[in-house]
Amino acid sequence: MVLTLLSIIGSAAFALSGALVAIEEDYDIFGIIVLGFTTAFAGGMIRNLIVGLPIAMVWHQNGAFTAALIAIFVAIISPSSVVKYGLKTVLVFDALGLSTFAIEGALYAARIHAPLSTVMVAAVMTGTGGGVIRDVLARRKPLVLRADTYAIWALLAGAIIGLKWIKPHTDWEIYTLIIMIFVLRLLSMIFKWRLPHARNGTRHPISERRS
Repeated sequence: MVLTLLSIIGSAAFALSGALVAIEEDYDIFGIIVLGFTTAFAGGMIRNLIVGLPIAMVWHQNGAFTAALIAIFVAIISPSSVVKYGLKTVLVFDALGLSTFAIEGALYAARIHAPLSTVMVAAVMTGTGGGVIRDVLARRKPLVLRADTYAIWALLAGAIIGLKWIKPHTDWEIYTLIIMIFVLRLLSMIFKWRLPHARNGTRHPISERRS
């Protein structure tokens, strides 16, 4: 039941974020639908590959499919005044999708008694896969590859579940973890928390430095 609910929430959140990005990029109706569904279900496909489940299982989630379709429809009919502030809206729903899908992926891996490393990888790939593919298709720099803490929160969720700091069958602990990861992601955006990166003394591309 918990996994089903997580799938529905995550699919709706990511589908809405994908649709809003498509609208910002002035895609047509077909493009909006494609980007919305790709964002919603790509992470689940990657998760299934990692934990050894059939990829086609993603399409058997009728509740998640319906939730994604409704979310995309809401984005399409929303007035332009709402879509105008789409970037902030995308980030909020992206944070919700990240938290729910990361935990869902970790739970799937934990159920097959996968080692800690696999649980953490499943959390990251499920939580970030859809968003990465969304940004690539929209010709944007993927959030997870920027100087950001985006993937760190997915890793944290995977570590908490993999180390069995919470009981996977206790609903309130799962929902508390979702809220915690969601809030941490929002705080990282508000206060602009960043990961350190290499300092080479210049921001010029490598090809320019060699010329």
